[in-house]
Amino acid sequence: MSSTSSSLQPIANYLILSLPKSTNAREWLEQSLNNGKQPLYNLKVPDFQSGTLDSLVQESEELSKIDQQLNGSVTKIVELLNTVTSSTSTTRIIQSRSIFDYVQNFQWNTSKYRLDKPISQLVKLISSEALQLDSDVKSSYQNYQTAKSNFLAADRKKNGDLSIKSLHELVKPEQFILDSEHLTTILIAVPNSLVSDFNKTYETLTQFVIPRSANIIAKDSEFTLFTVSLFKKYQQEFINKSREHKWHPRTDFIYDEDILNNLRKEFDLTKATESKLKNEVIRLTKTAYSDMIQNWIHIKIIRVYVESVLRYGLPPQFDDYLIKFEGNNLKNLNKAKKELNDKFSYLGGNGYTETKSNILHEYASLVDTEYEPFVLYDLEII
Repeated sequence: MSSTSSSLQPIANYLILSLPKSTNAREWLEQSLNNGKQPLYNLKVPDFQSGTLDSLVQESEELSKIDQQLNGSVTKIVELLNTVTSSTSTTRIIQSRSIFDYVQNFQWNTSKYRLDKPISQLVKLISSEALQLDSDVKSSYQNYQTAKSNFLAADRKKNGDLSIKSLHELVKPEQFILDSEHLTTILIAVPNSLVSDFNKTYETLTQFVIPRSANIIAKDSEFTLFTVSLFKKYQQEFINKSREHKWHPRTDFIYDEDILNNLRKEFDLTKATESKLKNEVIRLTKTAYSDMIQNWIHIKIIRVYVESVLRYGLPPQFDDYLIKFEGNNLKNLNKAKKELNDKFSYLGGNGYTETKSNILHEYASLVDTEYEPFVLYDLEII
């Protein structure tokens, strides 16, 4: 059974069912299962190169793991797409048609996955494609996240308060002492509530602060930005004591025309990069969802075939069905599972029937309560 992330709800559930042809089950499934309320579809499972029963047992274990991995990959892709687009749209397109149409009218892709190849080769080919898709999506998303972080940092510099924002649009060269061997000018963002304290004390904060050198450069709702000129020798001491007064020295700012020109470009550049990578990750995740679903369904089909051969034997003589449940209707789904067990438990023989009814009493913990006497898998579409 697949497990869906708690943040995502299925837009449809299916049961994939395989039964021996001898059961002649279609009429009962159409008319009696859940009082005939569940849409029923034939599932076209091709004849594969079966190999030995030992090889099928090995493939069965491998297919179970891959099935779960691809389910998890699909879930992650949908989560990423929802995160990037800030949307939980249930529109899912596979090969230019709805996912429901694709699943309910599934056709094995014989041109891509040739049926003259052994099952082991098909499994390896499909799972390798899925693994590469998963890696590509993760890499693209990480690149986008980096670009988004860079843009947010640039945005804070552009639109934050005077204690953090970039100052390249505010300062002018005449406000600074430049090219002096002994003197320098520093910037201090002072909380508006402490401006009076600043004006009274900045000249005596250290030695050799130039009297009346404080000039207001800018002001916002929280801070007033000053320049102060002093001897370079006492710059670090002035900065340290400013912090003790809860002022904010802008030690990140150095007046350099080349640096300022780059800062002026930074916001536009990071914004353009973030937008470009966002569009790329949206395009890739939509494509990856389509491709990953196709990989996943093909793996499901192989798994149904392998399990059917292991349970019902060779030559393949079984019918395969899809039973649809709209949305997250687990009540109807669980009811259908119970009815299927009641109807077809005889396929497991007397031992199975007795086990299900008595649960082997003290050996109950050793019994796989998920085991069914026929092939049955959940398929959650998210």
